[in-house]
Amino acid sequence: MINRTLKDKLTTLADKFPVITLTGPRQSGKSTLLKHTFPQYHYVSLEDIDMREFAINDPRGFLNTYPRQTIIDEVQRVPSLLSYIQTHVDSLDETGVYMLAGSQNLLLSDAVGQSLAGRTALLRLLPLSHEELNAADLLPSSVNEEIFTGCYPRLFDKKINPVDYYPSYIETYVERDVRMLKNITNLSTFVRFIKLCAGRIGQLLNIASLANECGISAPTASAWISVLEASYICYWLKPDWNNFNKRLVKSPKLYFYDTGLACSLLDIQSPSQVDTHYLRGGLFENMVINAFLKQAWNRGQSADLRFWRDSQGNEIDLLVYRDGKPDAFEIKSSATFSMDFFKGLNRWAALSQAENGQLHVIYNGNSMMHTSNGNICPWNDLFK
Repeated sequence: MINRTLKDKLTTLADKFPVITLTGPRQSGKSTLLKHTFPQYHYVSLEDIDMREFAINDPRGFLNTYPRQTIIDEVQRVPSLLSYIQTHVDSLDETGVYMLAGSQNLLLSDAVGQSLAGRTALLRLLPLSHEELNAADLLPSSVNEEIFTGCYPRLFDKKINPVDYYPSYIETYVERDVRMLKNITNLSTFVRFIKLCAGRIGQLLNIASLANECGISAPTASAWISVLEASYICYWLKPDWNNFNKRLVKSPKLYFYDTGLACSLLDIQSPSQVDTHYLRGGLFENMVINAFLKQAWNRGQSADLRFWRDSQGNEIDLLVYRDGKPDAFEIKSSATFSMDFFKGLNRWAALSQAENGQLHVIYNGNSMMHTSNGNICPWNDLFK
């Protein structure tokens, strides 16, 4: 069992809430984490047809059979069950009654918001973080290999080649999750759409261009983007709208929750191919931004991450807001540092009146430095 950072938050909140709801991508390790954190709990999966029929047709009987200390997996399969769980936990007035897990954020969040508001803590588990891999002595040997491999636990647990793992993952995702979330009849076109999204990592959203290239309408493209977000395939990094008297770009940028999945969609077959790929810089940037997202979510915190770009093309790759104050990060895949990396940061600092301590360059080198322009941080030492 690879130790997950979120475990501490799970155990803390289980003593405060009657229900814990854990969401995240399929195969991110939700069930494994819950089983190892709460070994005394019963485990029920609503993926099992018999159990699902039991929960649908006799929800009160289901909860009488599992009245407390139960992990209910794939709970989004029976959203109507949540109303009965609400009544049940209210009557018990206890904490740690149920652990709910699901892989579809949209369906689960809507159902939880309607039925369990105030009664559940909502946590999200992404695939393994750089910190977790490092602690388990499982880090890939190079940054290209880390980008290519991705972070899904099963890759490391069963030592599966990413080339064998991700095509099956995508096929399973499309056949099961996509059909459940949206009535998409042309699955091959949807797969092409996902691949086109992968080719736009780190780019500004242009729905019309994406739709035109895929041969679908703009409203369909917008709906399909929502499906990808709801099932933890990709997400949008929102722009920072502090304009400092400058015209700003207000379109979001696209990133994937896992770079290994993105590499598979881009038909990258080896770590060496990453090194020469036209999207290597975007993939490295994606991996770094994911690290900030995981750091926050693994501690049960929200992540206020943005980027900044004005109409003249001046840009900051990542702004991380803490207590209303931003830290600015320039992300470079180069292993060699250059003072030119601070150009965009210095422009932004002049407009925002930020201090040097708020300016950071993350790169693929080895030297950590504190310069008069700001901080230089190697990727491998990011959270040290």
